[in-house]
Amino acid sequence: MQSAVLTLKDITKAYHDTVILDIPELQLQHNIYWLLGGNGAGKTTSMKVMAGLIPFKGDIQLENNISCRKQPVQYRRFVNYAEAEPVYPGFLTGNDLVSLYLKTKGNGYQDIKELIELLSIHTFIHRPVSTYSSGMLKKLSLLLAFTGTPKVILLDEPLITLDKQTVPLLYDMVESFYTKHGVTFCITSHQPVSAVSIQLQVQERNIVKI
Repeated sequence: MQSAVLTLKDITKAYHDTVILDIPELQLQHNIYWLLGGNGAGKTTSMKVMAGLIPFKGDIQLENNISCRKQPVQYRRFVNYAEAEPVYPGFLTGNDLVSLYLKTKGNGYQDIKELIELLSIHTFIHRPVSTYSSGMLKKLSLLLAFTGTPKVILLDEPLITLDKQTVPLLYDMVESFYTKHGVTFCITSHQPVSAVSIQLQVQERNIVKI
C-alpha cells in the first residue's frame, strides 16, 4: 500500500467561536487533488493550515517523518504554497523574492531561469512588485511555488487573474512535477474539475469537497 505524503491528525481550526476545520484524520497519497467549495467554505484556511502558515490544533506529518508542529522550518521547506491573491512588500523586486526563495529552498527540480522564461516573467521580474498587475503577481507567486525540491505544492485558486496563454503552461508544469519529480498537488478551485483539461481532468477520483 502506498504510504501517505501528508497525514492530518486531529486538526481543528477556529476563528473566535466558529470552527472552520475539524478533521479527525486525513491521509493524502501521491496524487493531484482538487479541493472544491464555495466562498467561505474554508478552502484557503485548509491550504494555509497544510502549509504550516497559521496556528491550528493537531499535527500534520510529511511522509510520516517531518512534523509540521515539531519541525516547522524543515516542513515548510518541502511544502510550497501559492496564495490566491498574493501580496509582497512593494519595494522588493521579483528577482529579490526569487533569490530569497532559492536561499531558503535550495536548488530546484528545474532551472529557475527556464521557468521564468516559460511564464514570460523575464520582462518584468527586475521591477518592484508594487508596479505589478494582479496577473503579474499571480505569475510570480506560481513561480515561487515551484522553487526548491518540494514534496507537496499547494495552489490556492491558481487560475484567478491568470491569462489564457499561461493556463496550459501551468497545467504542463503540474503534470511534469507530478510525473517526473513525484510532487503531490492540492489545488483549490471554484470551477468544476470536468471543465479542466489535460491530466487534471483525469484526476476526478481525487476531488475533496468541503
